[in-house]
Amino acid sequence: MSSAKSQKGSRVFHLPEHGPVDENGREILLSIKNLDITFGKGEGAVKAVKNASFDIYKGETFSLVGESGSGKTTIGRAVIRVNPCAAGEILYKGVRISGKIPRSLDREVIRNIQMVFQDPAASLNERATVDYIVSEGLYNFHLFENEADRVRKVEEMINEVGLLPEHLTRYPHEFSGGQRQRIGLARAMVMEPELVVADEPISALDVSIRAQVLNLLKKFQKEKNLTYLFIAHDLSIVRFISDRIGVIYKGNIVEIAEAEELFNFPLHPYTHSLISAIPIPDPQLEKNKVLYTYDPSIHDYSEDKPEFVCIGHDHWVYGNKKEIEEYKAVREKGEPLKSITIVDPSEAASRQSAQAAESEEIAAAESEFLKAPLHDTGSGWYKFAGFLLPIIGLLVGVIFRKHNYIRNYKALKKGAIAGLLTRLALILLFVLLLILAVI
Repeated sequence: MSSAKSQKGSRVFHLPEHGPVDENGREILLSIKNLDITFGKGEGAVKAVKNASFDIYKGETFSLVGESGSGKTTIGRAVIRVNPCAAGEILYKGVRISGKIPRSLDREVIRNIQMVFQDPAASLNERATVDYIVSEGLYNFHLFENEADRVRKVEEMINEVGLLPEHLTRYPHEFSGGQRQRIGLARAMVMEPELVVADEPISALDVSIRAQVLNLLKKFQKEKNLTYLFIAHDLSIVRFISDRIGVIYKGNIVEIAEAEELFNFPLHPYTHSLISAIPIPDPQLEKNKVLYTYDPSIHDYSEDKPEFVCIGHDHWVYGNKKEIEEYKAVREKGEPLKSITIVDPSEAASRQSAQAAESEEIAAAESEFLKAPLHDTGSGWYKFAGFLLPIIGLLVGVIFRKHNYIRNYKALKKGAIAGLLTRLALILLFVLLLILAVI
């Protein structure tokens, strides 16, 4: 294996031609090991990613899925060296690219790893023409022989993403969302990267445009032997474009498996909940579907600490020893799990009526709450004032009640009653002492 390495001590200044190979003969392009990413300092620090580990093999599409705020984009931005790592490391072709690295290596990483951002409007420079936006990487790394070569590369790429050469003189605001995403895709692909981090590249697009952008991504992968880290929250799309899928929940990678393996055997309860949330095209079936909700309190990690373990079939799951044994037993049976439950129409109707009644109660309570005036706080100061001046407090309380200041009224009432009872007790005590003195 020939490599372009230049080392000074243990420092690597250039990337090798190929990455390390695993026991199955697959080339590991990107490796994330025990990654922690923290935002903030001291008591206000938030750990967005916790001990994340996974490999991405050359030529595959590895999808990272989870709900909003789970840490997907945080990992993607760490791969392109935007988010710093608090612990762990990121290896590209076996070379550490996280933390402080030589400038020459940094430039090679930028050249080889490109990102397609979620919001096509925010990720493009509104003051630059499409020609400059697509050419910027070419200028920075001087990836053209002369001006004619640069124009040729840009026009070819614009054609490949489905736009026209006359679009090059326009500005981003003159395009639709789907067209802007194509410009972002052209900007990344013109650099001829090996790894593309696609951060929810279709979530901001119309449904009709999504398939076109996905087809473009697959076309580029086939023609240019690209590797994708595809970040998404929609499992229905991820299933059909991914080779392997990683599921992340609140910064923890909870499950990794091949796409069909994961859908047939969603062992972790959170994966089960994500799959159950996939809409069914048939409206009647969707109406009768039972939505599985993940409850983290079902795990008892107080003594038996969880680990990320391979249970066979290249299937990794996060759990303690007891859970791992249960997952292994389920997987070894080899019977695909039923992730989506469709109930009887009659049972569904009763369930829906119960849910509707519950929703009405919640709505009524919210409505009652919203009716309350802004300063109806029921502060302790009202109780104190009612205690000191009980008669006046009761009179003011009546006025509050008339104007719907219920909390303030209750606070004054409690304070006034406590004040009157205290005064009554003092009077009784004084009378008792007086009787005892006369006797």
